[in-house]
Amino acid sequence: MYTISNRLKIFSITLIVLGALGWGYSYVNSHKSLEEVKEILADESSHGGSHESVDHEVESVSNNHGDLSHDANEDKHAEHVMHQIHNRPYAALYVAAFFFMMISLGVLAFYAIQYASQAGWSPVLYRVMEAITYYLLPGALIVLAIAVIGDKHIFIWMDPEVVAHDELIQGKSSWLNKPWFIIRALIFIGGWCLYRYFSRKFSLAQDNNSGNKYFKLNFRISAVFLVFFIYTESMMSWDWIMSVDPHWFSTLFGWYLFASMIVSGITVIALITIYLKSKGLLDFVNDSHLHDLAKFMFGFSVFWTYLWFSQFMLIWYANIPEEVTYYVTRIEHYTIPFFGMIVMNFIFPFLVLINSDYKRLPWFIVMAGVVILIGHYVDIFVMIMPATVVDRWFFGLPEISALALFSGLFMLIVFYSLSKAPLLAKGNPYIKESENFHY
Repeated sequence: MYTISNRLKIFSITLIVLGALGWGYSYVNSHKSLEEVKEILADESSHGGSHESVDHEVESVSNNHGDLSHDANEDKHAEHVMHQIHNRPYAALYVAAFFFMMISLGVLAFYAIQYASQAGWSPVLYRVMEAITYYLLPGALIVLAIAVIGDKHIFIWMDPEVVAHDELIQGKSSWLNKPWFIIRALIFIGGWCLYRYFSRKFSLAQDNNSGNKYFKLNFRISAVFLVFFIYTESMMSWDWIMSVDPHWFSTLFGWYLFASMIVSGITVIALITIYLKSKGLLDFVNDSHLHDLAKFMFGFSVFWTYLWFSQFMLIWYANIPEEVTYYVTRIEHYTIPFFGMIVMNFIFPFLVLINSDYKRLPWFIVMAGVVILIGHYVDIFVMIMPATVVDRWFFGLPEISALALFSGLFMLIVFYSLSKAPLLAKGNPYIKESENFHY
C-alpha cells in the first residue's frame, strides 16, 4: 500500500502556490494601457525589434479607405497588440491546463483499450493508470472554466464584435456558440468520468470477488466507452483546440491530438511506475513491462509523426490560402518551437528507443520520457499561442507559472489516488499472467 509522503505533499503544494502567485503577477502585469503599448512598440521600432504583428483588419481598412490617417493606423495596430498582450496569461494557463488534462484522458483511453482487448501483460499497471485518470474530472472542469472565463481572450468566436464583422465565423455560429460549447463539454466530461468512476469501482470490487463478474462488467463498459471516446475526443479537439483558429480546419486533427495525448499518457505511466519502483514498491513490475511501455512510447511517437507529416504535407502542397496560413504563421513566428517539437517528439525518441535493450533501462526511459513530454507541451503551445498572441509570445513567467501550478495539482491528485487502494489489482483474472510476463 502506497502512502503519499509529506515531502511530496509539500513540494506539490509549493508548486501550486508559487504557480498561482506567478500567474497572478503576470496577469496583472499584462494589462497594459494603450499608451504603454505605444511606448513598447516605439521602443521596439527604435531598436529594430522583431515583433511585427500583421493586423489584417487594419490592412484591409487601409486598402479600402485611402484617407485613413497614419495615426489612426498606428492606433489600430497598437490596440491589436494590446489585446495580444492581454491574451497571453489566459493562453498560457489554458495550454498548461489542457496539457495535463489530456495526459489523464490519454491514460483513460489506454486503460480502456487494455480491458477491451483483455491484455495479459498490463494488469500490474492498472492501479497506476487508475490513479492518473483520477485527475480527469477536476482537470477537465478547470479547462472548461478557463475557456468560459477567458472566452474571447482564447476563442475569438466568443467575441461578439469579431463575429459581427466575420461572415465565416457567422456561418459556423450554430456550432461555435458559448451555450452549445458548454453543453457539449459537459457531455464529454460526464461520459468520460462516468466510465472512469464505474471502471475503478468494478476494478476494486473484483479484488474481493471469487468469480469474474466485475471483470466482465469492466470489459463491457470499456468496449462501449471506446466507441463514445472516439466520437467525443474528435469533437473535443475541434471545440477546445482547433476552434482557436476558427477560419482553419483539418480532417486529421482529432487523430493528431489523440496521438499526442496517448503517447503523453503512456509516458507518464512509465515515469510514475519507475518512480514507485525506485521507492521499493511495484516489485511485481519487471523490465519486460517497462520494455512494453517504452515500445508504446516509441510506436505512438512514430504514429504522431505520421499524422503530423500527413496533415502538414497535404496542406502545404495544396497551398490553399485559407489552410496554409495556419502553418505560415507558425513557421514565421514560431520557428524554433515548431521545428523543435519534431526533434523532441520524433527524432530523439526514435534514436533513443529504437534499440530493444535500451527500452529496459529505467534511466533511458526517463530521459526519453521527459523529452517527449516537453515536446508535446510545445505541440499544444504551438497550437494555441499563434491564434491568441500571434508573435507576442515568449516562454516566461506566465508559461512557467502555469506549468508549476498544474504540475503541482496533477502530482497531488494522482499520488493521493495511489494511496487509496492496493497497488496490485489482485482480483484481475489475468494478474498471474501479468506478474509472470517476460518478453
